[in-house]
Amino acid sequence: MRRDKLPPNVYRFERRSQRAGRRTRKRNAARRRPKGPPPWLPLAALVAFGAIAVVLFDEGFRSWTFTQSGAAGPALEGRASVIDGDTIEIRGERVRFNGIDAPESRQLCRDGGGRAYRCGAVAANALARFLSASSPTRCNYVNRDRYGRFVGDCYRADGRSVASWLVRSGHALDWPRYSGGKYARQERAAKAERAGIWQGTFERPWEWRRRN
Repeated sequence: MRRDKLPPNVYRFERRSQRAGRRTRKRNAARRRPKGPPPWLPLAALVAFGAIAVVLFDEGFRSWTFTQSGAAGPALEGRASVIDGDTIEIRGERVRFNGIDAPESRQLCRDGGGRAYRCGAVAANALARFLSASSPTRCNYVNRDRYGRFVGDCYRADGRSVASWLVRSGHALDWPRYSGGKYARQERAAKAERAGIWQGTFERPWEWRRRN
């Protein structure tokens, strides 16, 4: 039967059925179509990348410090292993404390009663106890010595200067050749209290090395 001959109610029903069929086909096609990323994903990725970049930059910046000469050098931080009274090792790097000198491991001193003792070993043991009480240890780069060692100013996790403590405790001496007298006050105090090697007699480490 021709459409123009259909009764009005039948014609309207057929038109509604056709429209409903088209909507159903569109919905089915949309379900079959692969979904793309949500529109907010690129923005979220950009924000995450920015946050990571800020963290990496901050860590990189804090891992560098300026030396006394104005040149930049890496700082070391980590658990310290004691080599001797003025040298430690952090993450495989030997670190020599700047501006001080402690008795050598084989060096002998004499106590208040005149008895010889291994003052270098005593200094190393005292240093190990001091560092283990507040770890990690952080060392700011100063330069490299003639042996290629990292020379630095080192601090415990609580901020206490390792070199200052060693001199003040009588386990090391201010080394004016490299310190410019930075630890002279601590040395005078240790001497006045007869602390550490000041309890008896000793040879200054740099003089002992020249003879041995």
